[in-house]
Amino acid sequence: QVQLVESGGGLVQAGGSLRLSCAASTSIFSVNAMGWYRQAPGKQRELVAAITSRGTPSYADSVKGRFTISRNSAKDAVYLQMNSLKPEDTGVYYCNIFNSGNPWGQGTQVTVSS
Repeated sequence: QVQLVESGGGLVQAGGSLRLSCAASTSIFSVNAMGWYRQAPGKQRELVAAITSRGTPSYADSVKGRFTISRNSAKDAVYLQMNSLKPEDTGVYYCNIFNSGNPWGQGTQVTVSS
């Protein structure tokens, strides 16, 4: 099991930006695809962005053009830059190894006010 710690969430007005960070207990980012997920109130957790071990990103349609996922292998960190935030982006954001059974961390809360 790999422990993952998310940070960088907060309260922001619509149109604002936040940068989320994810750190792992072991060095995994260079060998595993990683994903950023979010869970909105009353909804299931969904994948919003992923990045392969080679650095190829992919995005959910709802965030395409506004969010950017990146990875820093030297720091064992994965980031999610979120711009032009909308109230519907509100939720708890998690990172995890893509398509794995690794336990979820505590996540970081993102609240976008209108």
